[in-house]
Amino acid sequence: MAYILSRTAGITQRSFSLLNMYLTPRNTLFLLLILALLATPASAATEKPATYGMEIQTIWITMPDGIRLSADLYMPTGGKAGEKFPVLLEYLPYRKHEARSRNWPLYSYFVERGYAMAAVDIRGTGNSEGRLIPYEYSEIEQKDGESVIDWLSRQPWSNGRVGMFGISWGGFNSIQMAARNPPALKAIVAIDATEDLYQDDVHYMDGIMHLDSWEMSMDLDNSRPGAPDYRIDDDNFRNRFDTEPWMLTYKNRQRDGAFWDRASVRDRYGDIRIPTFHIGGWYDGYRDSVPRMLEHVKNAPVKAIVGAWNHTWPNEPYPGPGMEWRREAVRWFDQFLKGEDTGILDEPRFAVFVRNWHGPGPHLDDAPGAWRYEDGWPVARIRDEVLYPQDNHTLAVAPPAETTHRLRYIPSVGFEAGGPVMWWGDVAHDQRGTDAFSLVYDSPPLEQDLEILGFPRAKLTVAADATRANWIARLSDVAPDGTVTLITGAAMNGSHRESARTPAAIVPGEPFDLDIELHFTSWVFPKGHRIRLAVNNAQWPMLWPTPEPMTTDLKLGASRLVLPVVPYEKRPVPDYAPPAKDPVFAGVESIESGTTSGYGEISSVEHDPQTGRAVAKATNESGTRYPWGTERAFETIRYEINDKAPADAKVTGTHRMEVELPGRKLVWAAELTFSSDRENFHYSYVRRLTENGKPVREKTWQQTIPRDYQ
Repeated sequence: MAYILSRTAGITQRSFSLLNMYLTPRNTLFLLLILALLATPASAATEKPATYGMEIQTIWITMPDGIRLSADLYMPTGGKAGEKFPVLLEYLPYRKHEARSRNWPLYSYFVERGYAMAAVDIRGTGNSEGRLIPYEYSEIEQKDGESVIDWLSRQPWSNGRVGMFGISWGGFNSIQMAARNPPALKAIVAIDATEDLYQDDVHYMDGIMHLDSWEMSMDLDNSRPGAPDYRIDDDNFRNRFDTEPWMLTYKNRQRDGAFWDRASVRDRYGDIRIPTFHIGGWYDGYRDSVPRMLEHVKNAPVKAIVGAWNHTWPNEPYPGPGMEWRREAVRWFDQFLKGEDTGILDEPRFAVFVRNWHGPGPHLDDAPGAWRYEDGWPVARIRDEVLYPQDNHTLAVAPPAETTHRLRYIPSVGFEAGGPVMWWGDVAHDQRGTDAFSLVYDSPPLEQDLEILGFPRAKLTVAADATRANWIARLSDVAPDGTVTLITGAAMNGSHRESARTPAAIVPGEPFDLDIELHFTSWVFPKGHRIRLAVNNAQWPMLWPTPEPMTTDLKLGASRLVLPVVPYEKRPVPDYAPPAKDPVFAGVESIESGTTSGYGEISSVEHDPQTGRAVAKATNESGTRYPWGTERAFETIRYEINDKAPADAKVTGTHRMEVELPGRKLVWAAELTFSSDRENFHYSYVRRLTENGKPVREKTWQQTIPRDYQ
């Protein structure tokens, strides 16, 4: 009781001791009622009301080399004359002018509570000047970011303190800028982001070649000038349309190393001396970063939330339940940008939504489960529970006699495990389709509920009769009716078994150990359900297939599944607000909303068992009407594989952006063919621009890229 009083009311331990002298049974009851009110979670007690209005100002921020970056300032109105505000920066290449219908409602929560917001187009993108940055998170982007932060801190309406926030790219560069420690940057909030550019991002998933819808569509979008003028001239051709596609840069760097280290913080957490707040979701591919940041950042305050959503804002969740993350962000920024004690540092550092069982996807409106606080990461009470695959394809607590299970490599296997967007984060399909072509091991029906939280591990002893092979391990929940829900999984490039920086060919027939850390997860297995470990060698079309037909071995005896089991403990519960109702930005209308993710999602899979050929198709269409005209985007991706010739895989993608203006129709179109044989990848890409049906510009790139242990 003394702890609650001193922490919530600011009364010292000595003051409480003096109070004890005057307590009687009657006023003790009164004090307990007071304590109950004081013990209300700080997040519920400190919510700030909306105080200000909001207006947009568009300005230029000049870089040291004279290039100007375009910025939209969302400014508070209705305050006192000469009032100064902290500034929150979102720094993106995603065309802030067209994004106003997204930014106006998103930013309103912060502006109404006393923050100036800055949306800045990265150099060479959107309405900013200059040559397109050469790739994501380049030194050019980072140095410009430091200049932007400095400029924002020196404006007459600024209190000199800047925060950064963002989802995905905006979360990535928030983490990266925190590691650079520019003087005016005082705190960040990073949502659905990671500090590991090689293993976690969309170019190489778990060290294996991946071709992402985002990579393809971004290379076309990078070629477009800013709205609403869409100025087509030599400057646009030189600085955007004719620049080399980013994908070529990424696909030429197939192993970990200096290129990926440039903006990764994974090996230098000590560089971060700025308070960081990390938010992730169980159905997002970047969730592993959250516990790593909690564990390894030691030189500044760290706080984290993991909820049920996928790659989206938690106040607009899919799946639900969501929460008003901006209320917690305001408390975080108030603490460090306004110097107010909001109580957020007094709360446990980690809030987690623990998932209960649900059936397989790919659609899930609301994930069942419950919130709770943990003190941080790792959680001290978690205990490893080891289960061993048995010769009869069960899981048991004792290792079996040494034996070998063999599996024929089928490159077209794995669609169900990758999900519609094809990364470790979707609400995945029933796993039985992939499990039918995997080595599968099930526990007996559980006698009581079992909760896990953390990184399960598949420690496997394996061999292959080929020089290159991948292994995929998946952890699933098998319900009494036979449905199989994917909980988590991960892959390992066998050539990276010692190092992703210095890969080495597999020696055919020679056994070796793999320690596959499955992606961060939480789950409660219900009583009567079974735990399943499945192991195979393909997850197409998410992971590019290895080129050689083969059979792989799993050596039983030492191979095992390690589960991070959480014993029950009564824990405090965060009191998160439901998503707020946001204002609508007038004058912008969605014509076609497209897929849930906003990118091409797998819509069909066809497989001919006679020929061994399989084809998957992904599509997306979206459209928006702006005050100046209409934009429509079209995307079609085709993935092809041949089980009898796994080296001969191919992806073809077509992307088109149509912009209709008064008396003017602009169409940017791109065609990509990316294929492989045993030794090489083959890249062919064409960009085209037409105006009112007449060709204006065309640019082609072709390159043969040696396979580097992929």
